[in-house]
Amino acid sequence: MCRLSRSAKNALTGLLLTMAALTVNGQTVFPEQLNYECLFTSDSITIDGKGNEATWRKAPWTEDFGDIEGAKKPKPVLRTRVKMLWNDRYLFVFAEMQEPALQASLHRRDTIIYQDNDFEIFIDPNGDTHQYFEIEVNAHNTIMDLFMAKPYRNGGNAMINWDVKGLHSAVQLYGTLNQPNDRDSAWTVEMAIPFSALATYKERVRPQENTRWRINFSRVQWDWDVVNGQYQKRKGANGRPLPEHNWVWSPQGIVDMHAPERWGNLWFRNTAGGTAAPSAEDEAARRLLWTVYYKQQQYRRQKGSYATATAQLELTGSKGLKLEATSRQFNARVQSGNTTWIIDQEGRITMEN
Repeated sequence: MCRLSRSAKNALTGLLLTMAALTVNGQTVFPEQLNYECLFTSDSITIDGKGNEATWRKAPWTEDFGDIEGAKKPKPVLRTRVKMLWNDRYLFVFAEMQEPALQASLHRRDTIIYQDNDFEIFIDPNGDTHQYFEIEVNAHNTIMDLFMAKPYRNGGNAMINWDVKGLHSAVQLYGTLNQPNDRDSAWTVEMAIPFSALATYKERVRPQENTRWRINFSRVQWDWDVVNGQYQKRKGANGRPLPEHNWVWSPQGIVDMHAPERWGNLWFRNTAGGTAAPSAEDEAARRLLWTVYYKQQQYRRQKGSYATATAQLELTGSKGLKLEATSRQFNARVQSGNTTWIIDQEGRITMEN
């Protein structure tokens, strides 16, 4: 979801809420980040929303979506799941969503699609949490797509005028749209996302065997009542629509999709059977650096500058962590095997071999 109302002006408040959700016994924790093995296909795929080619039957389904906050919230009442494939030019995505009341009202591209029930894709090809992409679609197959140079919390702004050039998308409805007098069953979304459209500054993004991207999916679902024969968002005692449901593939732990460090892992494979999981050492290094990042932001709010020593952050299990900081910038790094993982004050995470 693109929460434009939760822009940079609310970043500091959001960060405090994030810290409250993340810290347990003084340590920053994350929900389990899921993994998906995306298989290469040389077969032709027609983007018609049906996903009925034989090659799709070889692609595994993701886990059923859960609440964005994870296991502490009830499971969604409607099933959502996704499968993916890739070839030399495209990432293919097929999503299936149970839906007894098909609804959509928005037709113009780049309107705020999550005001309808929608399906959303978030992609960070190099996994550094910056320069990532979002695509939203409703049951009319109306698209909103945007590029984020960096997350909202770091002062990023949504570039809604950016388009996924060459995107192919289609929706299939199993029922009748905007007709409350019958019961529908589902809607499906099929997309071919060109790798060329996800390149920034002439960077090559076409994956190879064992390439890992960060990715997540979100389904925004509203509660609806039927008023005068039309769907209307259910309202609370204050007369305003009830908050939407946010159902995702890999749980975020917080109500914010624009925290790319929490997305799942997409592994590109030529054949099935690989180990679709990052190494335990690399994940431990990344999580330690994210603990530093969140604690540094909290420390700066309290003290007015970043901590210059790990002891000031009350970190445990930080052996080998190196920290450099000024009042307005910091850099933390940790070694994992032959790789050095690095994070800075904007949450950009990189590695050096």
